[in-house]
Formats: sequence, C-alpha cells, structure tokens
Amino acid sequence: MSRILVFMIGISDFLLLVDRYCSSTGAAESTLSKRVFSDGKRIASVRAGSDVGCRRMARAIRWFSENWPEGCEWP
Repeated sequence: MSRILVFMIGISDFLLLVDRYCSSTGAAESTLSKRVFSDGKRIASVRAGSDVGCRRMARAIRWFSENWPEGCEWP
C-alpha cells in the first residue's frame, strides 16, 4: 500500500517562505522568483493577488525544501 502525503499551503504561507528566504539570503524577490518559477515577476504577481495553480505551488514548495538556507529556521 502506498502512502500519499497531502498538505495545504496558502498564499500567505508561501509568501512567508519567500520573505524568510529573501531576508536570510539577501536575494531580491525577483531573483528568487526567477529561480523558483523561471519568471522574475511571478512572486510579485502572487503578492498582488494573482493565483498559483496547485502543481506550480507544489513545485515551488519542493524547490524551497531542496534549497532552504543552512541555519535558517523553516517557518
């Protein structure tokens, strides 16, 4: 039997990851957006109210998980 991990993350949770990552690394939000979404304006768009699909959000969270800065506490 396989197990499936299901999680829910809201836009505010995602933006908390963005803010924590940027403050910890000194990366500009547009730089992070380019790394995560291959689009330097995507995070700003989300911050302004645009939506993100489930698959894109899952890939973004995976990216954060795999690239989280050493010594920075995961929120």
